[in-house]
Amino acid sequence: MKSKVIVMALLSVSLMACAQETPKVKHKKSNTAAKSNVKSVKFANATDPICNMPTEADMKDTAVYKNKTYGFCSAYCKDEFKKNPEKYVKK
Repeated sequence: MKSKVIVMALLSVSLMACAQETPKVKHKKSNTAAKSNVKSVKFANATDPICNMPTEADMKDTAVYKNKTYGFCSAYCKDEFKKNPEKYVKK
């Protein structure tokens, strides 16, 4: 009986550990006061190619690829794009 409880406990812990491997992207809310200090940029993309969040003119995570500036909601999305930009750039 004790071995069944131990096996169930280990199985539960391993399942929870697997569920936490997927990276979570936390999107920040826009702050009007902070916008005044950030330069507006026209991006080549209307949405973040990784998570499909709409781009805003004041996004600070950007990457330049083939002379075009792309905006991202987070450093994670920018880093994913940089690994293989051709995968995400629409022709």
